[in-house]
Amino acid sequence: MVSQKLEDILNLSLESSQEERQRSGVLGVGFDQEQQTWELIVKYSGSLENLRAQGIFVEELLAGYAVVHVPQRLIGALVAAPEVEYVEMPKNLLNGLYEAKRVSCILPLTGNGPQSGGGGPQGDRAGLSGEGVLVAVIDSGIDYYLPDFREENGSSRIAFLWDQTLDAGVLDTPGYAPPSGFAIGVEFSKEQIDLALETGNRDSAFSLVPSLDRSGHGTTVAAIAAGSNPDPILRGVAPGAQLLVVKLANRQTGFPHTTELMRAVAWVLQKARQLQKPVSVNISFGNSYGPHDGSSLLARFLDNAAESGRTVICVGSGNEGASSGHAAGRLRAGTEETVELVVADYERTLSIQLWKNYADLFSVTLRSPSGREIPVQFSQVGRQDVLTQTTEVLVYAGQPSPYSVQQEIFFDLLPRQTYIEAGVWTIRLGAIKIVSGEYQMYLPGQEVRAAATRFVRPAPQLSLTIPGTAGKVVTVGAVYAEYEAYADFSGRGAPLFLQNETVFADTKPDLAAPGVNLLAPAAGGGTWRVTGTSFATPMVTGAAALLMEWGLVRGNDPYLYGEKMKAYLRRGAKPVRGENVYPNEKVGAYGNIVSS
Repeated sequence: MVSQKLEDILNLSLESSQEERQRSGVLGVGFDQEQQTWELIVKYSGSLENLRAQGIFVEELLAGYAVVHVPQRLIGALVAAPEVEYVEMPKNLLNGLYEAKRVSCILPLTGNGPQSGGGGPQGDRAGLSGEGVLVAVIDSGIDYYLPDFREENGSSRIAFLWDQTLDAGVLDTPGYAPPSGFAIGVEFSKEQIDLALETGNRDSAFSLVPSLDRSGHGTTVAAIAAGSNPDPILRGVAPGAQLLVVKLANRQTGFPHTTELMRAVAWVLQKARQLQKPVSVNISFGNSYGPHDGSSLLARFLDNAAESGRTVICVGSGNEGASSGHAAGRLRAGTEETVELVVADYERTLSIQLWKNYADLFSVTLRSPSGREIPVQFSQVGRQDVLTQTTEVLVYAGQPSPYSVQQEIFFDLLPRQTYIEAGVWTIRLGAIKIVSGEYQMYLPGQEVRAAATRFVRPAPQLSLTIPGTAGKVVTVGAVYAEYEAYADFSGRGAPLFLQNETVFADTKPDLAAPGVNLLAPAAGGGTWRVTGTSFATPMVTGAAALLMEWGLVRGNDPYLYGEKMKAYLRRGAKPVRGENVYPNEKVGAYGNIVSS
């Protein structure tokens, strides 16, 4: 079935066979072959009780968003429901400190710098630690046994830990259950974690609270944002904050889905209300699929979440700035352009997104390395299926959604045997009727494609990942602390122009923070060096917690959250070397964070 209530990639997936979904890197996300059910994101208004009555499982989140589990045979009923406005598939989310804090001018605020004492405004702001504020880390979990996440008396600083990967039914232990209102995972309280810590060794602790951070990513993110390591060189930005931690599920593909992230954000806001504390939320995940204009359901959901209560949400801009995964251009009337794409040997699958203004009329032709030309049939509703020598090409020309004027043309390259055709693929664009003429193309993130698979003439602008595109979040890029200069891998926004003047009223990122070669605590103990916007983001998350303590907890500014927090962070940022015009698409409002 094809419906304009369903996003384009979901329409294509529903028209594809299970064998095609398995060969694709994106078409099967959210589908359970054994149960023949879909996990989907729904934007709705009114009541969803009618869906529940038909056998569709519904998890209501916030602000008219829900995650549903729907049998494939009931997709038609879901689409037909008048309460349902739009439906999207889930997407996969891809993923020392002292010097970084010094460069970011955080030390004077925490009492560890030369300006921390004395009276006056600076003295009033000294000694901040994030006390009275929640720092929420939504990631790969946490090594709760480390001293970085304990009080001086040895008890845990974690208020609640939700491990979405655990199955309460399998564990079969009294007191193990999902959080109230949610259907997956196990929620652990501070009291349960304290009992585990009191056993005195890791193995015994794990028998009581069996939650591990196997990758170590989430542990390091939490340590940077709010770790209380006894060594000041390794101490996080807000060591006095209390922690909320979500270990995202990755049951189907090895990557968390956007649905798990949305559940996590809803849970964090629920806990913040329960504990009656402000919360600074860290999201160090992202993906390249979707419109990069902030109109995806995930971005819109986070916009709503960022306006809920005393909240600030910090999101990384991603590491796609130098990955050559984005191409862009502008067609003029009567012109033609060709975009070249190199596909490396042994690539198993690859998708290509082309986004354009629906008012523009283009001719679009994909040409394989062996010379097969595949014209996009815009008049054809539904998928097009073309075979080349070694590759099956699925093509879907979509419609604008209720939330965006953009049109997507989606290509999914599937192997007929083991690998897709290697070599130079070309996409030829011809102008038929031009209003704006702008186009954007995206490949999957560098984590899921070969390094040699890339656009020949890439465009580093608009290379930030989703949900860093959300307007109400604080989007964070990365800089080299050693050189105080932009890190070229950091995802970029794009400039706006008005009467030949560059305008950056709402461009992304909002600002940047140190994110290269940071020495940080590692899961299991010890340290490691980490690089990426994943680790720049918690610098800002922790800084926001310090400002919330100063403003909300100490009573200096009871409205220091949301967009006001973003404004303060932007205004207080200091310039970085090599950037002469601010704001800009690399480091945002003014560059590196500084709280003054």
